[in-house]
Parts: sequence; structure tokens; C-alpha cells
Amino acid sequence: MNPLIPAEHNIAVFAALFAIALFGFWAESKRWGKLLTGAVWAILLSILLSNLNILPKSAPAYSVVFGYFVPLLLPLFLIHADVRRILAESGRVGMGFVLACFGTVLGVMIGASLVDLGEHEAVLAGMFTGTYTGGSANFAAVMQSTGFNDSNIIAAATAVDNLLGILFLVLIIMMPASRFFMQRYIQRDYESDEQQSLENGEQISGLSIAAALTFALVVVAVSDLTVYLLNQLAIGFDFTLLRYLFITLFSVIPATLVPRQMQRLKGGQSMGFVLALVFFATIAAGADIATLLAYAPILLVFVFVLLLVHWIVVFIGGQLLNSLLKRMGKDSLQLSLPELIIASNASVLGATTAPALAMARGWNTLITPGILVGVAGYIIGTPLGLLIASIW
Repeated sequence: MNPLIPAEHNIAVFAALFAIALFGFWAESKRWGKLLTGAVWAILLSILLSNLNILPKSAPAYSVVFGYFVPLLLPLFLIHADVRRILAESGRVGMGFVLACFGTVLGVMIGASLVDLGEHEAVLAGMFTGTYTGGSANFAAVMQSTGFNDSNIIAAATAVDNLLGILFLVLIIMMPASRFFMQRYIQRDYESDEQQSLENGEQISGLSIAAALTFALVVVAVSDLTVYLLNQLAIGFDFTLLRYLFITLFSVIPATLVPRQMQRLKGGQSMGFVLALVFFATIAAGADIATLLAYAPILLVFVFVLLLVHWIVVFIGGQLLNSLLKRMGKDSLQLSLPELIIASNASVLGATTAPALAMARGWNTLITPGILVGVAGYIIGTPLGLLIASIW
């Protein structure tokens, strides 16, 4: 049965995605919606519409979001990313990311020990190690590197990865709203510069929006040109894996060298926030509950155990690490809940959702660290996944 909104009708699909983002903003402004963020509301509505066959589960418009919107939202987020202000934050998020990677590997080992995944257990363990270290690109890379091509299992694994990954994202987005969780970690301020300026009554002009959008487009264009030129060297390394690292680099250089001029580009982060909610709606649309229930009950249990162990290692392990650092008098190194959340997000869902979540929560100084550890996940995810697949 075809969805109510045909996949090939790009304008209609985009209209639905932006309407979902609009609903997220609107819901977040209501008293009943403040318990969640706009990102969570967008995710939940997109899953609902997709599985009611109103929104298509795949569409050319989604490729546009992944191929164009996601690269653009990163420099829009990073317009005010003065590296001198975020160096201290990056170190702590990096510590959290190490915890997250360890949690993923331990979760895979415990999950595969408790659940019989059959003859393809080693490959599946490697694929999920890859995807929950750096994102879905590693999932595909491990699958292709091992020559695994069972379409039914791949479809089920993809459905499980999408659905439980989204539910995990919802969980960690909701955690800062809980006083129970927040009071157990050190408190720091990550408020967005643009949010502060808006609260002070500063206006966003058409000129500043045009300048911000031009900046983002130029950064992505220069980054892609850099990747293309480096790939021409034919040294056996695919520099496409470093695309987001170059986007980050070319965004933060002007933000650091000429911060006063970059402060004039107001409205960029707000545009990035809109695109972030559209992005969340897009990835949620691929969560096929029917496929999951039909083909993947064992994988569902396996990934649930994996993510549960990952969560325990990151957030309970983070508390234990903080206690140790406090005894050592290293309070400045203690990990806050937002830092752990961004590290976990970058590990499980990759470098794109981590800055989007940081922006959605107003954690401006965690945007760049989230991208950096996410890119690190892209780099180590595939070899780590292949290592697990080979020794399991």
C-alpha cells in the first residue's frame, strides 16, 4: 500500500518534514510539551506518521536532507564556535566518548553472549559495534567489508538499528529534564550565544541571515573541494570519511580568528535548529515497526541489551569516574550530564545528531566537541567492528 504522501512528490514530503519540525517548536512552547524537547516531539510524530503510512519510509527528499541539509546545519551551528572557549569542553567530551566506545564493545559482548544470533553472529556483532561507535556509515562499511549480503537479516538489522537508535536518542534527550539525573552530576552553563542575544532583545535581520547562509554554503563547498583534491592523491585513504572534520575546521577558523565579525551573523544558529528538527524527523521516518516485529525479535533483544550496557557504562560509569576525580582534587575534569549525553549520542548515532542535539538543548559550547568525537567514531568504528567480527 502506497503512503498517503507519495515518495516521489518531493515538495509534499518536504512540506511534511517542515510541518513536523513546526509541530516540534509549537509543542515545546506549551506547558504540556515542555517535558520533552522539540526534537523529541518531531521524532515521535515522524515515527507515528511513517508507520501509519502517511509519510513514506524512504523518499528522494530524505536523500536531500542527508546530503545537503545536514552538511549545512553544521557550519550554521558553528558560526560562533570560538575554539578558545571550547578547548576545555572538548577534553571532557573526549573522556566521555572513550567511556561510550567501551560501553558499546562491552554491550556487544554481553548481548551476543546472552542471545544466540545464529551463524551470522560474528558479522552482526561487528556491524553493531561499528554503528554504535560511529554511526550507520560504519554499519554499512563493516557489512561490505565482510561480504555479508543476506537481505532479510540486513533489513531486520537496519530496522532494529533505526528504531532502537531513535528510542535511545529520545531517552538521552529527556534525561536533562529530570532533576533526579541532573543533580547527580556537576553543573555547567552551555547556553547558546545567539539565545543570549535574542533574550537581550537583539534583532535578526535579512542581511545577517543571508550572510550566515552564505557562510555555511561556502564552508561546505570548500570542504568538499578539499576532500576531492585529497582523494586525487590516490594514497589509499578515502578522505570522504573526514568531510565533517573539514567542515568543522573551516567553520571554527573564522569563528576563532574574527569572533566579533562572526557575531554579526545572527540567525544562523536558529536556521540550523530548524534544519536539525527536519533532520530528526527524516531519520525517524525510517523506523519501520512492522519490519522489526516481523523479522527481528532476537536482534531486538540483542540491541536492547547492548544499549542498556552502553547506557550503564556511560552514565553510571561517569558517576563513578567523577567520584574518583573528586577524591583526586580534579574537579575541573568531572563530566557533566550534557557532556556524557553528547559523547553517547556521537557514539551511537554519529557526528550529525550530536551537534543537532547540542543545539536543540542550547549547549552551544558542546557543538564542536560533539562533531569532533563523532568524526573520531567514524574513523575507529569500522576497524573496531571488523576486529570484533574477526575474533568473535
